[in-house]
Amino acid sequence: MKAPGFKGWFAKLPSLNQPQRQQALDALHPTAGLDQVVALIDEVRAPGRCCPRCGNAHCYRHGFANDLQRYRCCACGRTFNDLTGTPLARLRHKAKWLAYSQVLLDSLPVRKGANRVGVHRNTAFRWRHRFLHWIKLDRPAALNGIVEADETFLLESQKGSRTLDRPPRRRGGCAARRGISSELDCILVGRDREGRTVDAVTGRGALTAAQLERDLLPSLDRQALLVSDSHAAYRAFARKHRITHEMVNLPAGVRAKRLGNLAIHVQNVNAYHQRFKTWLQGFRGVASRYLPNYLGWRWALDGERITSPEQLLSIAISVINR
Repeated sequence: MKAPGFKGWFAKLPSLNQPQRQQALDALHPTAGLDQVVALIDEVRAPGRCCPRCGNAHCYRHGFANDLQRYRCCACGRTFNDLTGTPLARLRHKAKWLAYSQVLLDSLPVRKGANRVGVHRNTAFRWRHRFLHWIKLDRPAALNGIVEADETFLLESQKGSRTLDRPPRRRGGCAARRGISSELDCILVGRDREGRTVDAVTGRGALTAAQLERDLLPSLDRQALLVSDSHAAYRAFARKHRITHEMVNLPAGVRAKRLGNLAIHVQNVNAYHQRFKTWLQGFRGVASRYLPNYLGWRWALDGERITSPEQLLSIAISVINR
């Protein structure tokens, strides 16, 4: 609409009655949500905007497409927008993204989230894992001080898969063998006393020292005190890398001990395990291949580290060098 036409339309607004005003607001509300999202995308991406192909920061405006400003790189000539190279590239219904970010903060299942936002359940599921793509990587750089480490196990699940590599289980079922076996996914969690947490799905079956080297060592301060249960993998890992290590003998009923003025236990990490498993029950089972995303989701909610839809969406549209 050109300026003279807009001024004439705007001047007539006071003459609208209450139902007409409400109808106008209802029509403008989705557009207002879209404007919020577009402004947030520009705010987050503007400081480091560069060509996703060659990394050149020199570009110029090159029209609009799909409600976003497009740019052309001065070096390679590639056109792009601020979502190119992010997990949210090519997703539609941008006006509903902030509402869906709130769905994630509220930990709603797929169907309830889809009904709240007004999208198909398949769209809600796709959005869930696109939004969580960077969330799962947004973790502390290092664990310091007293670092508790322990593993927990969940029954392996191929929920949603059309081709199973085993006979199907009725309603999730249970493992065919007792104890720790290849039917269980191993989740390693390391957590220091300041609440900083790293986690990883190490694989199926019992934890090994090699898995600790791969998933825990990069985030572990070499001056930290590692506290674990009596699992042999922790002893071998700490001995090989010369990390100070203390154990609590949980099978013998020893849950805590004193080391000078220090309390040696793994209760913080075990409590984190319990919160994660209790929270996971609301989704009625999740596929093993998506477990890293749910671990990142739980970490974001734990301690209210992400408290607003805008904060969650800002991380989702970031480009993180990992």
